[in-house]
Amino acid sequence: MFFTRLATAFSAVRQFSTTAIAEYPKLKSHSGAKKRWRSLSTGKFKRAHAYHSHLNANKGSAQKHRLGKTAYSHDKQTVTLKKLLPYGSP
Repeated sequence: MFFTRLATAFSAVRQFSTTAIAEYPKLKSHSGAKKRWRSLSTGKFKRAHAYHSHLNANKGSAQKHRLGKTAYSHDKQTVTLKKLLPYGSP
């Protein structure tokens, strides 16, 4: 009998939340941008070049070398990507 009263007392305490009352909904990340871009600690983003994985016999060595390098976002792209990926990317 004592334990049931104790359990009901604890359950009544747990009904109240300590979080803020008005929480805004979480922002959704753009799923296409998540797959293509990675965020850097500087606030910019990086991505891989396209056209590097196949049909390489017709491409010159300079083009293949250039496509293998990492591409970084420009200033205007960075502003857009911060809206698409509000929490960065893994």
